Amino acid sequence: MLKELRIDGAQREERGGGPPKWVWGAVAGAVVLALAGGAAWWFLAGHKPVPVQTATVRANGQGASADAVLQATGYVTARRMATVSAQITGTLTQVLIDEGFKVHKGQVLARLDDTGLKAALAAAEAQVRTAQANTGQLRAQLAQAEADARRQAELAASGMTTRQTQEQTATAVKAYTAQLEAAQRQVEAAQAQVRQAQVNFDYATVRAPFDGVVTARAAQVGEIISPLSAGGGFTRTGVGTIVDMDSLEVNVDVNEAYIAQVRPDMPCEAVLDAYPDWKIPARVVAVIPSADRGKATVKVRVALDQKDERVVPDMGVRVSFLAARPKAEAKPVPGVLLPPDALVQRDGAQVVFVVQDGRAEQRTVQLGADVGKFKLATSGLKAGETVVVSPPAELKQGSTIATKE
Repeated sequence: MLKELRIDGAQREERGGGPPKWVWGAVAGAVVLALAGGAAWWFLAGHKPVPVQTATVRANGQGASADAVLQATGYVTARRMATVSAQITGTLTQVLIDEGFKVHKGQVLARLDDTGLKAALAAAEAQVRTAQANTGQLRAQLAQAEADARRQAELAASGMTTRQTQEQTATAVKAYTAQLEAAQRQVEAAQAQVRQAQVNFDYATVRAPFDGVVTARAAQVGEIISPLSAGGGFTRTGVGTIVDMDSLEVNVDVNEAYIAQVRPDMPCEAVLDAYPDWKIPARVVAVIPSADRGKATVKVRVALDQKDERVVPDMGVRVSFLAARPKAEAKPVPGVLLPPDALVQRDGAQVVFVVQDGRAEQRTVQLGADVGKFKLATSGLKAGETVVVSPPAELKQGSTIATKE
């Protein structure tokens, strides 16, 4: 019985040396679970979408325009446009233009093969030299005949020659004079042929008829070009098309029921479909005295008061005919308008949060003078971007955003 009550050494060591090993294992497991839970909470809290409200900023533009009497749609057209071609048929050896090139009046656009034309010009110039040499010979013969006639006249006065001889020398003078006159006319004819050959030779060089921009290139080196259309379809009729951008205007179709409200020199505003925020001052040039029976419309020509490289032919336009010309206003300060609630202070700077691919991007902005109820951001934002309105305190750079309905 006493032997059974004895405590062995292992039990005595575990009891007197501190807590059991399973206790320490439990504590370590609890610590690991706490750390994992904290990390999971931090990760989920940092990536949980933040519900926000957003607004789209717009560019600072002009104020409201005058009331529109009516509106019509049309297209930008060029009053001065030409498909440039050569005046002779020939093979292209050079094409010096391409789409978008700006050209000046007289600038070389292309060259044709001028071998035959150059030979014809040289032959015409040789004819001129031959005619001039013949004229020189006749002029010398006339001078000799005039000298003989003077001597015969002196001899006839003294009675030392016959009257017949005197008449023969006088006739020779008249003959040489007539021949010299004919030779001079031949020189003039040869010179006219040289001018004609020079014109034909110049036709081998195609030049710009006016200042403009190349909108189409129609031929390539090696192709035959002709001012006339060829039945086989292998001959080009033009090198390219040039448009005078200063001659651009708008042609709109106005319903004939409202055409009585349109008058020449009437103020207008034109808005291009490509630039809906840009209002171009314009005016009515003329009402075309012809109606389209199919569409029941009358065409109206509208001139643009502002020339700009952004305006190109065939653009769609919406024209508003105004009752009065808008008053001149100061040019607006460049920038974008944003709601005041979109601005917050972060690290002592005025910032906004821009929505980019579902996340918040923090940007520092520079502010100008207020425009009505809006703040004017002169830098840091672009028109059309979406900003967060009343950003919450937990919103940071890179935070995921959930837009409120």
